[in-house]
Amino acid sequence: MDKAAKAMGESPPSSARDERPTTVLRIRSLLPSLAPAEQRVAQRIIDDPEGVAASSITQLAKDCDTSEATVIRFCRTIDFGGYRELRLTLATEAGQARGARVGAREVTSDISPDDTLVTVVEKIAYTDARAVEETAAQLDVDVLHKVVEALAAARRIDIYGVGASAFVAADFQQKLHRIGLISYAWSDTHVMLTSAALLGDTDVAVGISHTGATLDTIEALAEARQQGAATVAITNFPRSPISETADLVLTTAARETTFRSGATASRLAQLTVIDCVFVGLAQLRYADSRHALESTYQAVRGLRVDRDDRRRTRGRTQGRRADGTEQRFDAHTERGTGA
Repeated sequence: MDKAAKAMGESPPSSARDERPTTVLRIRSLLPSLAPAEQRVAQRIIDDPEGVAASSITQLAKDCDTSEATVIRFCRTIDFGGYRELRLTLATEAGQARGARVGAREVTSDISPDDTLVTVVEKIAYTDARAVEETAAQLDVDVLHKVVEALAAARRIDIYGVGASAFVAADFQQKLHRIGLISYAWSDTHVMLTSAALLGDTDVAVGISHTGATLDTIEALAEARQQGAATVAITNFPRSPISETADLVLTTAARETTFRSGATASRLAQLTVIDCVFVGLAQLRYADSRHALESTYQAVRGLRVDRDDRRRTRGRTQGRRADGTEQRFDAHTERGTGA
C-alpha cells in the first residue's frame, strides 16, 4: 500500500480537545442536504434557537407548516434522540451564549444599504472573527491529522478551486511549495481535469469549494480519485456533492452576508483550515520544513527594499543619494555608479 493511503488509514493520536460545534452550527452546515420540510424546521432553529427551546413540538410544527413527525425525523437526522433532547441542548447553548455576550455589544452580521461605513467595518470584523472562531471550534482534529499525514507522504499534491476558492488554492500551494512539497494549484477546468488524469496512488488531490457544489472542482476531484489518488475536500457543507468524491472532508463554518459574491467570511474560514494543515505539516516535517523555509527566504531576501531605500534589480541594488539623484550599486562589489 502506498504511503499516502497508509497515512489516511492510520488511527490518529487521541486529541485533548473535546469541543464540539454548537447545534446551530451543525444544523447550518447540514441545511442544503435536508428535505424541504426539514429545512423549514432547521431554518427556524437557526433564526431563533432560544424561541425554539421554549416551544412545544406542536408549536414548532405549526410555525414551520409541517407535522410533528417531520420534527422528530429532523431531530434524528441531526443525531438527537428526540425533540426533548434537542430543546434541552438549545436552551443550554443559548444560556452559554448569553454569558459570553455579557459586556459586549451585539452586532448583527448582515449589511443593509443604510449602514454607515463605521457600521460596515464593525459588521465585517464581527462576521470574519466569528467565521475563524467557529471554524476552529468545529474542525475535526482527527480528520485534520489524517489529512496532514496523507499530504506529508504524497509524491505530488494537486489543489483545485475556482472563483474565490482559486485564491485560497493558490495560497495553499504557495505554502506547500515553501516547505518543499511538490504541489500545483489549478483553477481552469480543462487543466484541472488533465492534471487529475495524470495522478496516481502516491498522490493527493485537494478540492476547495464553499458550497461543495462547484461542478468543475467536483469533476476534477472525481477524476483524481478514479486514477487512485487520495482525495480531500474543504467545504462549508459536509453532506454536499463534493464530499461524495472525497476520502477526507475538512469543514469550515462561515456565514456569508448579503454580499456573498465577495466570498469574504468563507475565504477566511478556508484560509483558517489551510493554515492549520500547513502548520501541522511543518511540524511533522520539522527539519525539512525549516531547511526549505530558510532556503526559500534566502532566495528572495535580496528583492526587498533595504532601510536606506535600496532595492535590488537582477543582481544590482538601486537607491538614491541624499540630493535625490539615482545611484546604483553592484550586488557583489557594492560600488556605486551615477545615473
